[in-house]
Amino acid sequence: MLNVCLFEPEIPQNTGNIARTCAATGAKLHLVHPLGFDISEKAVRHAGLDYWKDVEITEYDNVGSFLEKHGKDRLFFFSTKGQKVYTDVEYPRDQEIYLIFGKESRGIEEEILVRYKEDVVRIPMLNDIRSLNLSNSVAIAVYEALRQTGFPNFRLSGNLHRLTWEG
Repeated sequence: MLNVCLFEPEIPQNTGNIARTCAATGAKLHLVHPLGFDISEKAVRHAGLDYWKDVEITEYDNVGSFLEKHGKDRLFFFSTKGQKVYTDVEYPRDQEIYLIFGKESRGIEEEILVRYKEDVVRIPMLNDIRSLNLSNSVAIAVYEALRQTGFPNFRLSGNLHRLTWEG
């Protein structure tokens, strides 16, 4: 099972795009508070996020509560400070994995990156670029994990070789 976790996301449009990626791939979305926006039913409806209901979302009070619950799970922290490239990591097929991303303005806290240094990965970029958009980074990571694990729960259908969800 694939999980996407956002530590303290700040920009609602990014989280909306990430939720759409999760809906399209069957990934679960984990949101760690504080959030920089409202995700009440009224706010989601007003924003026109018609796919929001198709995403399994779990919320956590803070980063500590997420790590307390999932600290022994297979975690991958995405950061520009990672030494490993995301395509060089082997995503396991037989256990849940968590792709974790920090807030748009600061990323993941340094102390967490140090604590989990063997599990910090990066998406390569040219040196003078600070970072990619969060929703783009999540999409890159999700589809690489799915590719490596053989697109579980998807099947090829039709002449166009379109993948469809079987879950």
